Amino acid sequence: ISLKAKQKNDHRHFFMNRSGKMISSFRDKKGFTLIEMLVTLTIVSILAAGTIPLAKIAVKRQKEIELRRNLRIIREAIDEYKKFSDENKIEVTEDSYGYPPDLESLVIGIEIKTEDEEAGESLQVKKFLRRIPEDPMIKSGEWGLRSYQDDYESDKWGGENVYDVHSKSTETAIDGSKYRNW
Repeated sequence: ISLKAKQKNDHRHFFMNRSGKMISSFRDKKGFTLIEMLVTLTIVSILAAGTIPLAKIAVKRQKEIELRRNLRIIREAIDEYKKFSDENKIEVTEDSYGYPPDLESLVIGIEIKTEDEEAGESLQVKKFLRRIPEDPMIKSGEWGLRSYQDDYESDKWGGENVYDVHSKSTETAIDGSKYRNW
């Protein structure tokens, strides 16, 4: 077979190297070379390595937003309970300082005195929360509690009342603060 016939059948180009031997080139073949695949894989790896930390921060930021919202919901319910207590619409013990005894009582409801023009005074059940929101940092409905009598830095709840709530998470937020101090 002549060299030209061989080229037509194989679709290869033959070249002579310095020592005079024939070598072929696979330029007309379809597909990727190993070098092209490695370069592509390297570029994709670099891009993925850059986006993973951004995705983690986005997830953490979303959890922080949910934590702030849930803390606000619970604290507003505690404040509303305190307001009704200060207006003498709820019977409370003196040592509770007008704060709820626990979070569950905000869900169960409290009897509130209401003024009715025809019947005089009547009792109505007031619920301050539909449910206790979940702490997204520990994925639980359990919150750290503080009573009015507790020291601010204390990790233990005295049990007298619920003056404030905080996350039980020991992690650090994006801004450098601790979630339990929010």
